[in-house]
Amino acid sequence: MEARAYIKNVKISPKKLRFLLPELKKRQPSEALHYLFYTPKKPARIFYKAIKSALDNAKSTLGVGEDTLIFKTLTVEEGQKLKRFKAGGRGRAKPFTRRHAHIKVVLKAKETVKAKQAEEKVREEKKTKLIEASAKPKRKTKK
Repeated sequence: MEARAYIKNVKISPKKLRFLLPELKKRQPSEALHYLFYTPKKPARIFYKAIKSALDNAKSTLGVGEDTLIFKTLTVEEGQKLKRFKAGGRGRAKPFTRRHAHIKVVLKAKETVKAKQAEEKVREEKKTKLIEASAKPKRKTKK
């Protein structure tokens, strides 16, 4: 069970976005949103939108709460580069690139210990019922 958000062609260098990645990966998505909301940087606003989108996708498709979600992947990939030139001395052209980035956010729902125990209990009950049903001798009826 996972929910995704893939934001393409963000007009910021991937290097500037990767600066925040280690801090975000440590936190849960809901905590990361609070952290980003109060961070006064452009990459923080962009990550806020991406994570918020992934959380909303998870709520609508998976039907789970914010507290049960964790980051599966949070990556910044390199997008297209626009090659441009600036006028230099002696009539020369000085090249530079305008970089873009792609942000990939994948959230997965973590199963709680209680849910796993409940599933195991149900499986064991089914197994015992099957064993009991097969162990009972069949009665012969007279006709």
